[in-house]
Amino acid sequence: MALSRTVPHQAQIGLGLTTAIVGGWIAVHVWSVFFFRIDGANWPIVPLVMLLQCWLSVGMFIAAHDAMHGSLAPGHKRTNAVVGGGVLALYAGFGWRRMRDAHMDHHKHSGTEGDPDFDAAHPSAFWAWYGTFLRRYFGWKSMLYVVTVVTVYAVVFRVSPANILLFYGIPAIGSSLQLFYFGTYRPHRHDEEGFADDHFARTSGFGPLLSLMTCFHFGYHHEHHLSPHVPWWRLPARYRAGLAADRALGDVATGLRA
Repeated sequence: MALSRTVPHQAQIGLGLTTAIVGGWIAVHVWSVFFFRIDGANWPIVPLVMLLQCWLSVGMFIAAHDAMHGSLAPGHKRTNAVVGGGVLALYAGFGWRRMRDAHMDHHKHSGTEGDPDFDAAHPSAFWAWYGTFLRRYFGWKSMLYVVTVVTVYAVVFRVSPANILLFYGIPAIGSSLQLFYFGTYRPHRHDEEGFADDHFARTSGFGPLLSLMTCFHFGYHHEHHLSPHVPWWRLPARYRAGLAADRALGDVATGLRA
């Protein structure tokens, strides 16, 4: 079963989902940072709000990632750049061109020393690789952005440090860990099983719901490297298409041997 390169209204779907994710993030951010009172009665929902904001932050980055590949709004280069750049800036003050170019290098040199997402010195060590990952991407501009946001919140708006930490700081750090673990480390780490091809990527094998919850289907990572034009929300279909093709080839091989 072949998967078409695009689907009808793909731009509208992608932009609609991105609007929902970013709009949800902004709504939760404003409510939790500026209006949520952390007291005895509200403490039980604090972890839920933090997890939700962490997940929405992951979704923001995945939406920007689709924009890098042009799959957010196919055929609309300017729209991809504006939306993707805006989302990256809101996420952590990241620059559009730098992040896009680095991601293209990741696909071009996946799993090698030329891959900015890969740590050739620590191909199996989570924390060492994560440290390298942060140093390469979280530069002084991003640090200045975060410090500025926190300072304005604390000094100008008199926001509680606890609200800033719990609903802005920790979800941001958590989303970076979530993105790194499910979107980079698991798919590209070296282990005894090796890789299927020179994309040096593997699929996590989660079901659709768990795949959505962990990393917006970015766990279907081998499929993404095989078909980088496919947006995140179509990756489960791309995975099923691959399974169907493998079964068809297996049936043909069985018939030839019979």
